Amino acid sequence: MKIAVRQPQVRALLARLFEAGLGAVDPGAAVRRAVRRAGATLRVGDRRYVLRPDACMTAIGAGKASARMAAALEEIIGPQLDRGLVVVKYDHAVPTRRIDVCEAGHPVPDQAGQRAAARIVDFIGSLAPEDLLFVLLSGGASSLLAAPASGLTLRDKRRTTDLLLRSGATIHDINCVRKHLSSIKGGRLAAATKARIVSLILSDVQGDDLGTIGSGPTAPDPSSFADARAVLQRYGIWDAAPARVRAHLLAGSRKVHEETPKPGSPLFRLVDNHIIGNNRLAVEAVAAEARRAGFTPLVLTTSLTGEAKDAARVFGAIGRELVAFNRPANRPACVIAGGELTVTVRGAGKGGRAQEFALAAALEITGLPGICIAALGTDGTDGPTDAAGAVVDGDTVSRAARQGIDPRDALRRSDSYAFFKKAGGHIVTGPTGTNVNDLHLLLAWPR
Repeated sequence: MKIAVRQPQVRALLARLFEAGLGAVDPGAAVRRAVRRAGATLRVGDRRYVLRPDACMTAIGAGKASARMAAALEEIIGPQLDRGLVVVKYDHAVPTRRIDVCEAGHPVPDQAGQRAAARIVDFIGSLAPEDLLFVLLSGGASSLLAAPASGLTLRDKRRTTDLLLRSGATIHDINCVRKHLSSIKGGRLAAATKARIVSLILSDVQGDDLGTIGSGPTAPDPSSFADARAVLQRYGIWDAAPARVRAHLLAGSRKVHEETPKPGSPLFRLVDNHIIGNNRLAVEAVAAEARRAGFTPLVLTTSLTGEAKDAARVFGAIGRELVAFNRPANRPACVIAGGELTVTVRGAGKGGRAQEFALAAALEITGLPGICIAALGTDGTDGPTDAAGAVVDGDTVSRAARQGIDPRDALRRSDSYAFFKKAGGHIVTGPTGTNVNDLHLLLAWPR
């Protein structure tokens, strides 16, 4: 992990804290904790499954962590795991023995993801009722499983996804639309097979909403075509959406297209969804490591939402309170929040929500001694960049000014990546193999 800060002690402590958080949500470890085998009995969470010798056991999945999940499942099941296919973001593949790993585009879907989704649908359609199908899901699955609904094209989905990502829409709203433009999301994957389904899910969604994680391919969907249309209208992108998308959502609202399977559908009697990891586990691990390092941990929330710039103001206010009054926690303190912020893109720059948060925070803590604020995307890629996030302190803005760099202008142009590239402060991890939202930290040293 590379953390571009000048103070070695800060760099070492941040690395220690972030590594603790990432270790707590390692995909392989999460699968091994959740799945146990004893002879012909398989235990997943609190459920037991008897493995019939004539039954087929297979695995499919998608998400940035799905390859590591697949490798762990192979270790547990052994040779009785027949075959499978998972789809990961480019550069997130790991070696597997029986389960094929395909790489595809994220966050905007591409043809590789569309081909992989078609293979998965063909594959699970051949399974019998006595077969057991593992579905391995993690963050990124929505983009990686690209299966446009009838009458739509991949280009339609790409354009709509890009509009949503740039609009500042929440992940719940984005996935509401995705589910109604897809032939497999919103419970439709479960409807495409006769096999019993066991889903192992590494959650990147606050509250672990099964219908939102990966756009809920094996979960009931309470939203509607009308809801999806309302999302595009609410964020002011309805008119910019492709004509085929608008026509599809309007037709669905008029009951021309079949709705996604709803809660209470008998379809889901043969589906068991298991959450095996989430942001809460990562936050709790960071808090425990901070305590071991001699810092007072204060967990604000694991449901941080809203615009990155607004959240940065809150962290800045906490930093000022710590410096002035040594509260809300005694220094040395580590304030922690997990969640997923949004960025409404207003310029032609490049960045991500963690970097935007850090850049806005730098303006809030200018001149404050003994304070640093950092944010990290747990997948190791913040937006369309090679950085996982960034760290700032009370001198970040003045150092940038000495180099002729204006942080306010970078914010106006949504260009946080270029700012940190020039001014320093990037956190670079490379692909971590997991994905459970973001971690936001404020460290305060003694006076």
